[in-house]
Formats: sequence, structure tokens, C-alpha cells
Amino acid sequence: MTAPATTSPRPPATVAGPATVGGYARDYLSRIRGGDMGALPAVLGLLALCTLFSLLHPAFLTVGNFANLFIQGASVTLIAMGLVFVLLVGEIDLSAGFASGLCAAVLASLLTWQGWPWYLAVLAALATGAVIGLVLGVLVARVGIPSFVVTLAGFLAFQGVMLIIIRGGTIIPVRDEVIVAIINRNLPPALGWLLAAAGVAGFAAVQLREQRRRAGRGLVAAPVQVVLIRIATLALIAGLAVYVLNLERSRTVTVSLKGVPIVVPVIVVLLVIGTFVLHRTRFGRHLYAVGGNREAARRAGIEVTRVRIAAFMICSTMAAVGGIVAASRSNSVDATTGGSDVLLLAVGAAVIGGTSLFGGKGRLVNGVIGGAVVAVIDNGMALMGYSAGVKFAVTGLVLLLAAGVDAVSRSRAFATGTR
Repeated sequence: MTAPATTSPRPPATVAGPATVGGYARDYLSRIRGGDMGALPAVLGLLALCTLFSLLHPAFLTVGNFANLFIQGASVTLIAMGLVFVLLVGEIDLSAGFASGLCAAVLASLLTWQGWPWYLAVLAALATGAVIGLVLGVLVARVGIPSFVVTLAGFLAFQGVMLIIIRGGTIIPVRDEVIVAIINRNLPPALGWLLAAAGVAGFAAVQLREQRRRAGRGLVAAPVQVVLIRIATLALIAGLAVYVLNLERSRTVTVSLKGVPIVVPVIVVLLVIGTFVLHRTRFGRHLYAVGGNREAARRAGIEVTRVRIAAFMICSTMAAVGGIVAASRSNSVDATTGGSDVLLLAVGAAVIGGTSLFGGKGRLVNGVIGGAVVAVIDNGMALMGYSAGVKFAVTGLVLLLAAGVDAVSRSRAFATGTR
């Protein structure tokens, strides 16, 4: 997938706009009219879906179902986060689903059959993902085979290797307490509050420091009021989420079930690290440059080949993390792990969240937002008793709508000269 030569190689600015709140709002609306909508359609769609399912089925808003949304969408969200890196450089990875299954099979076989400790098995699974990405990246970036063909071949090959590892139809149980705890255990309520407070404080420190730095250098910066609104919004969302998850959701008096699922801080930590890499490092700027205009990036001295290979390596490593989480959720690995609709939902999540299929546009949080949309659709329609066919059809329509919004946004941006 090659981006048009006229696409800007620069990532969207994290803070921009006039020095007044009114001016900032006008500038933001102007950018939306110009086609730079970011994750706004996905956020509005997520709110609309939550409202709709809440009205149609009372169980959707229960504490237990809120926790289930995190558990159900965790694996797909992690894979989608990795796919964002590949999409940013204008490529596609159709093998991410079975790459996650293969890495999960490596983990389970080493844990159960070889008796390895959990940390060595996890490292082996992550290394397997990195090697998969390296092979894919070399074939695409150095040999010159289109990523669609390479990763489609990987889709078939990784499925075959996974079947060999698990000896055909064998189900490998995963009983290691640490691995099982990733998605089946919860943080103590006090620790959930502590991590939420630390996250909000860290976000506030970064935002205020960036605002002061840009203002001190005479650069265009977001008004302090806007920064404070961002901090307050995050604090409100995090506080409400932790409060609800800390409520008792067990249906029996003998077992207590409350607290933030362990997988949630795992996703948050990876989101923070990935966002830092994309927006605060030279490598991140190079990713956007390569996806925006590959030839211009090459002439600017960027190692385009290495950047593209690195994007595939990150994608497959994140797929390995998704595979580990999937193994934790099911307490086992079998022939269906990473298969079925995993790839389609992960690609859909990345695109629905706002990552462009044409490269050079997107953020890591798009994968998280898109994963939430996909999880809400699956969960809400299951509560209402719809069949898998209906859920696939609706998810496909949402994906098509997101791709259409992306295409219209690009056309609008070209027409207004903002890209």
C-alpha cells in the first residue's frame, strides 16, 4: 500500500492553536472542516453505541458487564495497537492474528510441556513475534514483495506452524498462575486508585510542561484552560472507571470479585510507551514521514527500509502480547487461537479508531478506541441475542463507514490544502 506523493510526512501536532480558548476552538473546528477529524468519529460512535445498547438492554450498564468489556476486547485491542505502526508506514499485516496464535502456542508448549518458568516462556513468545516481524519486514522492505502478499502467505504459514507446535488438534492447558492472572485476576481496589492517580498526575505533568515549554519558546501552544480541561477529563474518566470496577460484581456471597482487571494497566503502560515512541522520538517522526511520503523521507536521509522493518517487528511483537492475553483468558491454546475473526476485528479496530489505511495518519490510542468500539458491538449484540452473522455484518458496516470517513477526510484535506 503506497501513499500518494502529496501526503504530508509530518505527524499531527499534539498541541496547537491560538493562545485563547475561543481561538483554539475555532482552529479545531477549522481543522475538522479541513478533514483532520482524528479519532472524533470513533469517539462519537462509541458514545452512540453505548447509549443505544444501554437503552435496549438493561444488563449493558451493569458492573459485571463493564468489566467484561475490558476482558473481551483486550487481545484484539493489543493486536490493533501493533497494527497501527504498520498502517502508519502505508503497509498492512494480514498475518497478525495467527502470529498471535503461534506465539501463544510457543508460550503454552514451553510452560506446559517443557516446564519453563513463566518469564522465560513470555520472553520466548515475544522473541518469536519479533522474529516473525523481522522476516515479514525484510521480505516487504528489502525484497520488495507487496505486504498484502507477504502477510497473506504468513497468514497461512503461521497457522500451519502453530498446528505443528500444538500437535494438530491438541489443546494445551495453561495453568501458570502468573499468566492466568493477567486477565482473570484483579488489582486490589486501593492499588487501582493509586495507579489511576499516578497516571493522571503523570499526564498532567507532561501536558503542563509541554505547554510551558512551547509558550516559553514563543511557539504556538494550547491555552492553559484547554490543558486543564484535558487533565480534568482524563481524571473524570479514570476515576469513574476505577470506581465502577472496584464495586462488588460477584453474584455469590462466598467469593468477592472487584477491582481493576490486571490486563487494564498492561494495556495502559503499553499505550503510554508506544505513544511516547511515536510522538517524542526520532523513530516516531520517521514513521510518520515514511508513511506520508516515502520518497521525500528517503531524500531527507531517513533509513526508510529500516523504519518499515521496525514497524513490522513492533506489530508482530504486539501480536505476541495479544496472544499471551488470549491464552490467559481461555487458560489454554488450541487450533482456533488467533484465528476466526481475530485478525478482521483487529484491523477493523485500528481503522475504526481513526488510523488511515493510506499511511502517515494515526495515533496509538486509535487502536484502543477502535478496540472499545468493536468490543461494545460484540458485547451489546450478544446481550440482545443476535447471531454471529448479524454481529459480523454490523462490524463490517462500521468498518466500511470508518474507511469512508477516512477517504472523505483525505479528499477534504487535499481540497483545502492541509495535506
